Amino acid sequence: MKAHLLLILTLLVAASAAFACGCTGTTADTPAVSDTTKPELLVYCGAGMREPMDEIAMTFTNETGIPINFVFGGSNTLLTQMELTEMGDVYMPGATAYFDAAHEKGLVEEEHLVVYHVPIIAVPKGNPAGITCLEDMTKPGVRVALGENPGTAIGQLTNKLLEKNDLLEDVEKNLVTRSGTVNELLVYISMEQADVGIIWEDLYVPEKMDIIYIPNINNLVKIVPIGVLTSSEHPDEAHQFNSFVISDEGKEIFTKHGFVTYPSDTYADVEP
Repeated sequence: MKAHLLLILTLLVAASAAFACGCTGTTADTPAVSDTTKPELLVYCGAGMREPMDEIAMTFTNETGIPINFVFGGSNTLLTQMELTEMGDVYMPGATAYFDAAHEKGLVEEEHLVVYHVPIIAVPKGNPAGITCLEDMTKPGVRVALGENPGTAIGQLTNKLLEKNDLLEDVEKNLVTRSGTVNELLVYISMEQADVGIIWEDLYVPEKMDIIYIPNINNLVKIVPIGVLTSSEHPDEAHQFNSFVISDEGKEIFTKHGFVTYPSDTYADVEP
């Protein structure tokens, strides 16, 4: 009896240890095996790419055994964290302007362009305020939610977009919030805490909101970049992850999540 109890306890301890280290099986027929020789990569990623990047990371880890840890947030906030900690392996902000800033600070290496970020007007389901265009965001009484500027890529882009159309000053009179991430904007709009906001097209939730497309002549489409950090202690694995993100397999995942991958004839005139 004691021998049986000892065997059971031993198996339980082994199972708990495997769970704690996050080991996963590669196929249904292959038992989970922990490869302690594979380093974990730390990836700083704009909040708007969470869903496709989570799936990409899971697929990459299953194929290579290299675990991925994310820090999601506003692109400028991530840039500050990278600079202060001097830690991490990969940076993927919501627009090339943040990558350029990181490059000037000596924080990143070569840039690779991945997908387009297309701004759209989002309103609560049913569009109770009757929003039809950017100009309607200036109407008295309209509650506007925008991303924080310069903390988020969508916030910085929105300011430039409204300035381009000579609307920023009037729209700011209707502001009810400047959110720290684009995902917070989705909450304000879907919960009808705001009448209108500007978000990325790929984050549109059709069950909870309606959208109005901005004509290309009035819009400012951005491109999402990715690159390895100069602080990376695992540059070979970091480059391997980057290569996977920009591969056909990686881009297929982005397409599934509503992104247009780079390059595209639709946005041939968009410059990085």
